[in-house]
Amino acid sequence: MHWVAFMPLRANSKSIPDKNIRSIAGRPLFAWSLEQALTSQCFDEIYVATDSPRIRKRVLEEFPSAVKVLDRSAETCTDTASTESAMLEFHQKISFDVVSLIQATSPLTRADDFRMAKHKFITDNLDSLLTAVSSKRFFWTQSAIPINYDPANRPRRQDFEGCLMENGAFYFTRAKLLKETASRLGGRIGIHEMTAETAIEIDDEVDWVVVEQLLLRQKLKSTLGASQIKAFILDVDGTLTDGGMYYGSDGEVFKKFNTRDAHGLQLLRENGIKVCVMSSEASPAVAARMKKLNIDEYYPGIKNKFEVLQSKAKLWRMSLQDIAYMGDDLCDLDCISRVGAAICPADAVPEIMQRVHYVCIRPAGHGAVREACDLILGINLEMNMTSQKNHS
Repeated sequence: MHWVAFMPLRANSKSIPDKNIRSIAGRPLFAWSLEQALTSQCFDEIYVATDSPRIRKRVLEEFPSAVKVLDRSAETCTDTASTESAMLEFHQKISFDVVSLIQATSPLTRADDFRMAKHKFITDNLDSLLTAVSSKRFFWTQSAIPINYDPANRPRRQDFEGCLMENGAFYFTRAKLLKETASRLGGRIGIHEMTAETAIEIDDEVDWVVVEQLLLRQKLKSTLGASQIKAFILDVDGTLTDGGMYYGSDGEVFKKFNTRDAHGLQLLRENGIKVCVMSSEASPAVAARMKKLNIDEYYPGIKNKFEVLQSKAKLWRMSLQDIAYMGDDLCDLDCISRVGAAICPADAVPEIMQRVHYVCIRPAGHGAVREACDLILGINLEMNMTSQKNHS
């Protein structure tokens, strides 16, 4: 059996300009699912077909030898052309037994999805396979006719089997079926069920923002491995504050903090996560705020933040991999480059944004720290649940 993967990418995108090569979570959109296809080792060859020299160049930059790029005709790149037309054109050039059509707009696809789907395809002797997610929603037609339940006998959600919704992440199709029917699905059809978040396909800017945060979260979890975050160290100006400097008539400096950030830090401490705040300045306003929050681990006037980070890790008897650090400017770069979880506000300097594992949606002083705290708590909870599941 000769297995190939195929991703069609066209130059024009109506909803999001240059969508296929636009950077999301630090990489071009197309690269995420292609990389997972490579990692899965399910395919003998992987191809991209495109009508765009720019896309061709970016694909070859990301995957210089692992992915082959073919030309795609103008006829298969129109707004009305079907994806099957691109698949059939591809089959005229490349011989295969089974092709996997991969959608660039589903970057949350994982290597294990390809592996499990291929195992199912072979084990069940399928002709085609689609991916889907479970949905327990009640569906109706435009004419107010129920599709998947009886309104007179409305089931409880916990008793409702629901249905599977096609998510378009990828498909498997036998060459014989594609040639005879000009369709990606037919014959003996199987379904590979994927996780709930993969229901999101990127069609607009809202989808983009949501998926980017999920990718960054996924990236952070991958960096942490099996370890949990045990401590959170953060900067003040441009992180806990909006970076503004407010002066009273007598020259007194005021700083603006966010109440939600304070509650997030409290939640971390309540869950056994150490919190440490350090600043390159010695500000009475910040000192007063730290006292109000009962944060004893506050270090003002620090010129070398990495030295403090190292000393705290040694004192706490933990690895730098167990520590999350949040900062916004170049003075935070050493710390951000060494910790297990590096986070920054949405308005951090570009050099920091390029090095962190997670960029917050919110800017500094407007809930970015709370977002980071919620992220840390969520990741630790997921890891706890996974550990308990593995031991049960």
